[in-house]
Amino acid sequence: LSGCGGTAAPTPTTQEPTAAPVQNDPVESGDGKILIVYFAVAENSDVDAVSSASVLMDDNEAKGMSKFMADIIAGRTGEELFSIRTEEKFPGEYDPLADRAKEQQDKGELPVLTSHIENLDDYDVIFIGYPIWWYTLPQVMFSFFEEYDFSGKTIIPFCTHFGSRDGGTFRRIAELEPDAEVLDGIAVNQRDVAGCEKDVLDWLEGLGYEQEVIEGAGTHYAPFLVELFRQARLRADIEYLLSAGRRHLYSETFRLLRRYEA
Repeated sequence: LSGCGGTAAPTPTTQEPTAAPVQNDPVESGDGKILIVYFAVAENSDVDAVSSASVLMDDNEAKGMSKFMADIIAGRTGEELFSIRTEEKFPGEYDPLADRAKEQQDKGELPVLTSHIENLDDYDVIFIGYPIWWYTLPQVMFSFFEEYDFSGKTIIPFCTHFGSRDGGTFRRIAELEPDAEVLDGIAVNQRDVAGCEKDVLDWLEGLGYEQEVIEGAGTHYAPFLVELFRQARLRADIEYLLSAGRRHLYSETFRLLRRYEA
């Protein structure tokens, strides 16, 4: 079991299953709205996030590893985040979490979800992030894929692991969602998540999400931004952006502007 948003758990070291690389055509910008979905144990735990082994500190904020990667993706795409939440609260400690994950897998349990995407039809591209648990998807992800029909949509997975890479999960997702286009994702070793930003951005660029796309979008909103500041309608949001940390300033500004324009 390994986690990007989940702690690492014991995994055999005699094999490293991998999915064969898939040649992805660049995703066309403007194809439709993007949603960035992630499952993080830190947001589904019975312990304080800061004390959990499943988190990283980012700009003095404790984040599950899946959330850490999701924020990098959002910073490049300027799109919305959705956190998968469960009724069950997972242990924050390494060994109990590993045991519980294995028990769920052996019994085929499907955890009950408490967060739900209400407007899935609005999105054409779905990034989906998760930890690798015992060489495969966490059982909560099977609950997630059972709840939604992604037919006609593009799924782009990202995950972390503790030696098993994607564990064949990219192909497994394609099996679970046969009428969706599942692109080859990115798998980051849990030990490297804190420094994975460049690798994730390079991967996104290979998918067609280049920085220039977002800068162009920002230009589109520039007159609207000036007007909002002039009317002092963004006072509270400005305070929020200043507290968000420099790294995510652009993506958060972009998200807020889209909300105000709507």
